Amino acid sequence: MDIVRKLLPVFLFAWCCVFVINKNGVEASHRIIERLQNVKALEVKDAHRTKFHFQPPQHWINGPMYFNGVYHLFYQYNPKGSVWGNIVWAHSVSKDLINWEALEPAIYPSKPFDMNGCWSGSATILPGNKPVILYTGLDPEKRQVQNYAIPKDDTDPYLREWIKPDNNPLVVPSPEMNVSQFRDPTTAWWYNGHWRMAVGGKRGQRGMAYLYRSMDFKFWVKSKHPLHSAENTGMWECPDFFPLYKNGNKQGADTSRVGPDVKHAFKVSLDETRYEYYTLGMYKPEDDSYKVDPRMLDSRDGLRYDYGNFYASKTFFDPVKGRRILWGWANESDSADEDTEKGWAGIQAIPRQIWLSPDGKQVLQWPIQEVETLRGQKIDITNQLLEKGKPFEVRSITAAQADVEVTFTIPSVDKAEEYDPTWRDAETACAAKRSNVPGGVGPFGLLTLASQNLEEFTPVFFRIIKIKEQKYKVLMCSDAKFSTLKPFDEKQYRPSFAGLVDVDIAADKKISLRTLIDHSAVESFGAGGRTCILSRVYPTLAVNDAAHLFLFNNGTEPITVQTLTAWSMNAPKAMNQGEK
Repeated sequence: MDIVRKLLPVFLFAWCCVFVINKNGVEASHRIIERLQNVKALEVKDAHRTKFHFQPPQHWINGPMYFNGVYHLFYQYNPKGSVWGNIVWAHSVSKDLINWEALEPAIYPSKPFDMNGCWSGSATILPGNKPVILYTGLDPEKRQVQNYAIPKDDTDPYLREWIKPDNNPLVVPSPEMNVSQFRDPTTAWWYNGHWRMAVGGKRGQRGMAYLYRSMDFKFWVKSKHPLHSAENTGMWECPDFFPLYKNGNKQGADTSRVGPDVKHAFKVSLDETRYEYYTLGMYKPEDDSYKVDPRMLDSRDGLRYDYGNFYASKTFFDPVKGRRILWGWANESDSADEDTEKGWAGIQAIPRQIWLSPDGKQVLQWPIQEVETLRGQKIDITNQLLEKGKPFEVRSITAAQADVEVTFTIPSVDKAEEYDPTWRDAETACAAKRSNVPGGVGPFGLLTLASQNLEEFTPVFFRIIKIKEQKYKVLMCSDAKFSTLKPFDEKQYRPSFAGLVDVDIAADKKISLRTLIDHSAVESFGAGGRTCILSRVYPTLAVNDAAHLFLFNNGTEPITVQTLTAWSMNAPKAMNQGEK
C-alpha cells in the first residue's frame, strides 16, 4: 500500500481488555504473571502518578454510565497487585466525570458461570429505567460465556450492590467457535421488537463481531451472519458500535438511533497489534448489515481514535448533556516489575466528546468541557516567532501539570521535505525524522516534561511532508525516545507515536495543538481533535517543579505562535479512586 494511503441508549461498561507490556510494546492479553499478581504495594511512589487523570490509589486497573444523576465508572481492577490478575469490577461514582468517589467492587467471581474470571462487558438501560450489565465470565471449563447482572436495588442512584441471576449464562459459544476467543459484549440496541448485541471473536485470522438477538433480554439467538468481520485482523476485543449524527452535528445520538440522519461507527481493539481501529458506514437494521464506507480502510492500516497508549475504549451516550463520550485506557510503558515497585499501573484517558467530522470521513474528539474547571494560573502568548534551533520557554505555569492550547502559523510550505519511500507508515516517518532532525517546514511544536537543559523531554510536534507536486501531508508525532535518562536496555517502551492530520495545510497555513500534561501522561489533540496521541513517559529529571515547557522549531522555515494559552491544572477536589 502506498504512503499516501497509509499516512492519510445510555450504557455502562467495564474497561475492556487487559495486557502486560514488554520492551517491544505488549504481549498477549489476559496473561497472568503469577509471581507478581498478588504482590501488594508496600509503598506507592508518586513521582509519575497523574493528578487529574483517573487512576486508583494503588495496584492495577484496566468504563462509564449515567444513571439517575450519577456517572458510574466500572473498571477492571486487581485489588491484590500491580499486574493483571485477581480481576474484579471496581466501581467509582461522580457527579461531573472529574471528581470521583470509590464504592465497593460491583462484580467479582462468585458463581459457576464466572468462577474463573469476571471479564469485560457493557450495559444497557432497559424500559422502566432498569440497568443491566452484560459481561464475559469464565466457566468451570474456562469457556468464555456471556452473563448478566442486575442491581440489587435500582432505586439506589449509586447502584452499590449487584446480583447475578442463576439463569446465567445467557450466551455460550456454539460448537464451531473458539471458546477462548469470545468476549466483550457490546451495549445492546433496540429495533423493531428485538434487542441486538455483538460479541468479539475470531475465526482463523478473521476478526468477528458475532451478532445476537433477543426479544426479552434473556433468551438470545445467534444470527446467521456476523454484524461485521474482516480478514487478517486477528481477535477483535472490545467491539463498540454506535450512531453519530451527520453534517458535523456534535449532538450525541442514543445507541438505538437509526435513520438517514446518522452514520454508524464500528470500533475494535486488535489483540495482536494492541491498537484500536474504526470504520464508518451505513447500518441497515432490517437485515442487520453494516457496510463500510467506500475507500475506507477496513484493516490494520485503518483509522484510529488515538495513535498512542490508548486501548480498550468504549463510548457512552450522556442523555443529560446530549453528547457521546469516549473513554480509553492508557497502559504503562514500563515493565511489570517496575509497576510492582512503584505500586500501581494504568490510568484512564481524559473523557472525550466524540462526533462525526463535517465531511463524514472521520471522527473528531475533544476533552470534555468539565476538565476546564481544573484550570488555574493562566498565561497568554501571541505572535511569538520561533526560529530554527531557538527553544522558547513557557513560564509561569506548572509545566508538569498543565493544559496548553496553541495555534501555529506557517508562512509557506515550499520548503517541505520530500516523502521518503522507505517510510512504511507515519510511525516509521516519525522515527526517522525525530524532533531533533532539522527539516524544512518543521519539526515544530512543544517540548513537554523537559529538563531545564533539555537532557530529557517529550516532544509533540508537526512536520510538513511533500508527497508530490502541490500535495502535502501533516505528520504529527509524540516521541518518547528522549523522555528519560534511563538507558534503553531497561524494559521500557519508548515509541515514536505518530499519525497524519487530515488538513489542507497549503491552504490553511496554520494548525492547532492542545496538550494535557500530567506527570507521566502527555495527551495531545491536533487540529481540533482530528489526530490524537496519548503517550506514557517517565522523566528522570523533569519531575514536579523541575519540569519545564518549551516551544520549538527545528525547521528552516520560521514558524509563528499566533496564540498560546496555557493553564496550570489543579487536582480534582475528590479523587478517592479504586477499591474502597
